Amino acid sequence: MSYLFQLQRKVDVSGVSGTGIVANGVIFPNGKVVVSWSGEYCSIVIWDNIEALKKVNCHDGKTEVVFSNSICAF
Repeated sequence: MSYLFQLQRKVDVSGVSGTGIVANGVIFPNGKVVVSWSGEYCSIVIWDNIEALKKVNCHDGKTEVVFSNSICAF
């Protein structure tokens, strides 16, 4: 099963991505994470796991990973 989530940013530390929902992502069954960033500087980033994503992007709680109630079965 794969899990959907959003990155919700309370404070924009870098001044680039803004606040609110700044990205959508999915965690695949093998643990890999893909994130699609929104806004002016859109990108898609692949992480080895959710912990790596959190360490780089959550900025000590200023951004949260919010999981969707939806689960994807590929």
